[in-house]
Amino acid sequence: MGRPREFDEGAAVDAAMRVFWVKGYEATSTQDLCECTGLGRGSLYNAFGSKRALYEAALRRYADREFAPVLEILDKPGPVKDRLRELMVWVIGLDVADPDHRGCLTINAAVDAAGRTGTVAEFARREFDRLEGILRDLVALGQRTGELSPDRSPEQVARSVQSTYYGLRVLGKVRGRDELLDVVEGTLSNL
Repeated sequence: MGRPREFDEGAAVDAAMRVFWVKGYEATSTQDLCECTGLGRGSLYNAFGSKRALYEAALRRYADREFAPVLEILDKPGPVKDRLRELMVWVIGLDVADPDHRGCLTINAAVDAAGRTGTVAEFARREFDRLEGILRDLVALGQRTGELSPDRSPEQVARSVQSTYYGLRVLGKVRGRDELLDVVEGTLSNL
């Protein structure tokens, strides 16, 4: 019988997630992962199999945690534009307050060399599709109630809003709050 694990796997994934989020997959060394998790190289590989597998676990953990507030904002009652504004203002607040300017780990993964193919690319695509679907349904609701113009398809409007949302995540690394809020208001005025 093998020895039971003497560490908190969730805490190790959280620690690795923070390092990958700041440094990216390519720049994160096995030594970085050992230091942040407190695990030796052998224990790290025994627990997770590989750096890539730990990265994928960190991405899943990020998605599980970070998507909940998005759903909460978009699923609440009220005008569609107010919910979209709240989502974008909320994410601006997160990104502007982050001293490390990490942005969105899913976006970072998608543009990192590790995210261009394979399971990381599939993961990013699923997450992007998930947000697009929620936005599409919300836009369709706004169009049915007359709050949003029916001149464009819900898919097209959702993709436009999604592009703004993800663009804010990137711009939040280098722009200030007022500039980002201007982007939000410009986007909402076009709906």
